[in-house]
Amino acid sequence: MSETSPYASVIARVPVREDEVALRGGRTRLWIYGADDAAHRIVFLHGLRGDHHGLEPIVAHLPDARVVVPDLPGFGQSPPLPDDPHDVGGYAAWARDLLAAVAPAGDAVLAGHSFGSIVATAALARSQPPASDETEPAPPVRGLVLVNPIAASALAGPRVVVTRLAVLYHHLAAALPEHVGTALLRHPVMTRVASVAMATTGDRDLRRWIHAEHDRYFSTFADRRTLLEAFHASVGHDVGEFAGAVTAPTLLVAAERDDIAPPAAQRALVGRFPEARLAMVPGTGHLAHYETPDAVAAAMSEFLTALPVT
Repeated sequence: MSETSPYASVIARVPVREDEVALRGGRTRLWIYGADDAAHRIVFLHGLRGDHHGLEPIVAHLPDARVVVPDLPGFGQSPPLPDDPHDVGGYAAWARDLLAAVAPAGDAVLAGHSFGSIVATAALARSQPPASDETEPAPPVRGLVLVNPIAASALAGPRVVVTRLAVLYHHLAAALPEHVGTALLRHPVMTRVASVAMATTGDRDLRRWIHAEHDRYFSTFADRRTLLEAFHASVGHDVGEFAGAVTAPTLLVAAERDDIAPPAAQRALVGRFPEARLAMVPGTGHLAHYETPDAVAAAMSEFLTALPVT
C-alpha cells in the first residue's frame, strides 16, 4: 500500500516552524508556514478529528502567504481547554484569543475547513457570546475563508440517516466504561468507514494515502469527553447560524460532489452573509483539502489578492 503523500515535494519546499501560545488557561500548539514577509497572512482552523497535517496540502499551494495552523484544543498536540467546553462557543472564544495573539494587527484572514468553518464564522460573528456570559467583540480581520463549509446542520442535511447512526454510535461510546468507549471511538474500522464514505477521488494511490492519513491522525483526540463535546457541536450547528453577523468579506470554497455540504445548500448559504462570494471546485467532495488542494488554494489566492490592503 502506498502511503507517500502526492504533495510531499511541494510541502517540503515550504519553510515551517512550530510554536506554542498560552490561551484561555491552556496551551495551543501551532505551525507557522511560509515567509514572515509574505504578502498575505492566514490563520487556518482544521476540521473535526483532524490536526494541522490535513491543511498542509492547501498551505503548500499558497506561496505568497504566511499561514498559522493550530491544532484545535483537544486534538493533535494541543491539550483540551482547561475551563471551557469544547463546543462552538468555547472554540469561538479560543479562536478570538488566538487571533489576538498571532495576528494583533488585524491583517490576517481567518479560514476554516468543515467544523473549522463553523468555529471561524462564530468567532467573527458580532454578537456571538463566548463561553463566558460576557459578549466579546469580533476581532478585526481582512476577511473570512470557509472551505467545505457546513452549510446546514448535519441533523437536518441530506445524510441525516448516516448522521443519526453516527450520533447513536457516539452515544454508545459515551455510555460504556471510559476505556471501552474511547477504544470504540478510536477503532480503526470506524476510521476506515468514515474515510471511505468521504473520499470521492478515483485515483487509487490518492485514496490509499487519504485512508493512511486518517489512520494516522483521525484518533489523536485527547480524551472521550473532548471528542464527544466537539462531535455534538459539529452535527448540531452550521455556518448559517452566524453568517448574518459577519461583517468581513467572505469566500466560500465549496465542492461539487460534497454530500455533507452540497452545492445547493452552499448557494443558499452565500446569500446569508452581508458580503460573500462562492467558488465551486469541480470533481471533488468534502475532502477537497486532500483531493484538490491546488484548486482550493487558487480560489483563496484570488480572494486574497482582491482584498483591500490594510
